[in-house]
Amino acid sequence: MQYFTDVILPIPLQREFTYRISEAEARFLKRGMRVAVPFGKSKVYTALVNKIHNDRPTVYEAKDIEQILDEVPVVNEHQLKHWQWMAEYYMCSIGEVFRTAMPSAFLLESETIVQRNDTANIDESDLKDEEFLVYEALQHQSVLKVHEVSDILEKKKVFPILRRLIEKGVISLKEEIYEQYKPKLVRYVKLSTSYASEAALHQLLDELHRAPKQRQVVMTLFSLSAKTKKPIKVKDLERESGCAVAIIRSLIDKDVLEEFHIQTDRVHYSGEATEASKELNEFQQETLQEVIQGFEDKNVVLLQGVTSSGKTEVYVKLIEEALAQEKQVLYLLPEIALTTQLIDRLQNYFGEKVAVYHSRYSVNERVEVWNNVLKRRSKAQIVLGARSAVNLPFSDLGLIIVDEEHEASFKQYDPAPRYHARDAAIVLATIHGAKVLLGSATPSIESFYNANTGKYGLSVLSRRFGNVLMPDIELVDIKEKHRKKRMKGHFSDRLIEEMQESLNKGEQIILFQNRRGYAPIVECNTCGHAPQCPNCDVSLTYHQFRDQLRCHYCGYQMAMQQACLACGSNELSTKGFGTQQIEQEVKELFPDHKVARMDLDTTRGKHGFSKVISAFEQQEVDILVGTQMLTKGLDFRNVNLVGILNADALLNYPDFRAHERSFQLMQQVAGRAGRTKKRGKVIIQTYNPWHQIVQQVSSNDYASMYEDQINERRQYKYPPFFRLIRITLKQRDYNLVNEGAAWLAKALRQGLGEYVLGPEFPPVSRIRNEYHKNILVKIPEGQSLRKTKDHIQKIRNSFLAVPQYRKVKIVMDVDCY
Repeated sequence: MQYFTDVILPIPLQREFTYRISEAEARFLKRGMRVAVPFGKSKVYTALVNKIHNDRPTVYEAKDIEQILDEVPVVNEHQLKHWQWMAEYYMCSIGEVFRTAMPSAFLLESETIVQRNDTANIDESDLKDEEFLVYEALQHQSVLKVHEVSDILEKKKVFPILRRLIEKGVISLKEEIYEQYKPKLVRYVKLSTSYASEAALHQLLDELHRAPKQRQVVMTLFSLSAKTKKPIKVKDLERESGCAVAIIRSLIDKDVLEEFHIQTDRVHYSGEATEASKELNEFQQETLQEVIQGFEDKNVVLLQGVTSSGKTEVYVKLIEEALAQEKQVLYLLPEIALTTQLIDRLQNYFGEKVAVYHSRYSVNERVEVWNNVLKRRSKAQIVLGARSAVNLPFSDLGLIIVDEEHEASFKQYDPAPRYHARDAAIVLATIHGAKVLLGSATPSIESFYNANTGKYGLSVLSRRFGNVLMPDIELVDIKEKHRKKRMKGHFSDRLIEEMQESLNKGEQIILFQNRRGYAPIVECNTCGHAPQCPNCDVSLTYHQFRDQLRCHYCGYQMAMQQACLACGSNELSTKGFGTQQIEQEVKELFPDHKVARMDLDTTRGKHGFSKVISAFEQQEVDILVGTQMLTKGLDFRNVNLVGILNADALLNYPDFRAHERSFQLMQQVAGRAGRTKKRGKVIIQTYNPWHQIVQQVSSNDYASMYEDQINERRQYKYPPFFRLIRITLKQRDYNLVNEGAAWLAKALRQGLGEYVLGPEFPPVSRIRNEYHKNILVKIPEGQSLRKTKDHIQKIRNSFLAVPQYRKVKIVMDVDCY
């Protein structure tokens, strides 16, 4: 009897592939194990075993697997079920989910190795110059990697040259699989067993009498061993003895000490839980009981708690309850910056039970967290992470907390699957039979609608902790201030006055401007020309720190121009302003105070966030300028003034969510002020202080904003009443995108009628030299979502069957929030 396995490959193909296995392999393999398989002409991929059976494929001859990579499954049944749902719901392949979900170190791929052919007789005169360079390099080393050949020839495309060398019998190509994950090994030492007896030990100390430093190392080793009763690290022995590592090495060489290695995690918390969770006040206690009661008949509860109301302490009590039942907990955050403060807080309560998982961690660190979750180790009972953490191999989830659930950062836009972590977490909880708590001061319209209609439970925490009043919000009309010449740069006299008063009292200030860089546009005063990105349809943003013009879409950069590229004039000026310009102006206005900036440019490193946040927490910084990173749940005790430099930039974005997002951003950043005893102050600068959203922010009126937005959504057929699927066509050829989009929209309208909008070019219609065109499909409540998706897939397949349209890339974005 022959045995076969169906595997999931990490590629964007809609089907699984069948490979031949032996009877012994069939007995050993389990669903969720990784195997290396050949695919295509020569490539080897890491695939995931999905099914073992005896059915031979009918269309193609099954190949043998190359090797088994695991002894136990690295992906569990719950995950595979969740991945299958993600693939179906977000209209992508399960292979794409597999590639996105797993740390890249698990996805071993083969690398092409160039080997010299030692058996062939080579006529060197028959080789062309480039071929001879490769041949000569192989005389000095037996194998070369393809990128090394590329470096030698100073060419990107080297396969035609390698093909000619194969035909001439000079070389052969081989695919080699390499392991990316390297465990961290820590060096330890112990006294050699030959000195275990007391007599041998005395003899050793007598022998070391003339080597005082070596004797000191041995004595320190005794001392440390007696204290800790644990293996002694070489680093600890070096530090405690005050001797160089070379002396320890010489004792190892003499066989006095024995060296050994122990594998350890790269990220670990060595302390213990040092605090009991705080006692809840009466309002928090009431909210906690409401949430627990909500969980009795609902799987999802929305907690709407105003900023600084102490939602985190309610979360902690729920986590304690889940841990008491020996369940795993997933705590999702929208921004990596938030983990910095929360890690310390949760580790004080739960010690080493807290693990952290996000993209700023290295591949090796993520593999270790994955393995700890998979094996249900106590050090990963609570996982704190960004959206990618929903893909971890949980086996017994009891509770999922989605903090700041309204945040757009929970949505993944590239690559596929283009999932929303909040929605994926709710489905994951259903698979595990777990509960979900959605927390926010300004819930998304969809979540609040679901709570109001009884789909979710609802609990409202409307008082700040310690009965601190909500901040006093003052609107400043900067159009009027400009007219009266009461502006200094981008600061109104009112904001400067409040800033000076706060600084005099020793309080800290946050300034919010949701645009990084110095200025979004550099313009010639003579001819009006503004430097554009050659790859995208956007102007280049000026970054003063490096004196560069930079594209925020593709990363293209060039030196700041001293003269206009169009007319040669030296009269260049900047239009608009970003965080860099605000930082410079603040330093000029308040030269005696320390100013810091928190945006993507200053927090790129692994510890970039924690450095800025720690400095601000420890009051080493007086004024913090930042983008929306500042708005997401950070807790600074000494901030009493928040300034929003330009509210209008948020309101005028071409998106049906612009007003909702503007309200959320302004309300959240305002919530950073006055979080202790004294009431905080917020200054909002705007050209239109009478705008409905700005007025609602100034009075903390979420209910009015919700009513206005829900009525508009109902009238114009947007979520939560209609679902949206955005279909984006991408191609370098402008005409091909236009023709293809018109063909696709026409075909979709034949089946879906008036609910197909477009095609339209987005606000930025060319990115990385690819033209984009969007078609929006609206799906009413009564219409079957599955049937609509099936219809779209059929039309897509028909589209790709047309020869000239095969070059067009189609991107499906379900629930394109």
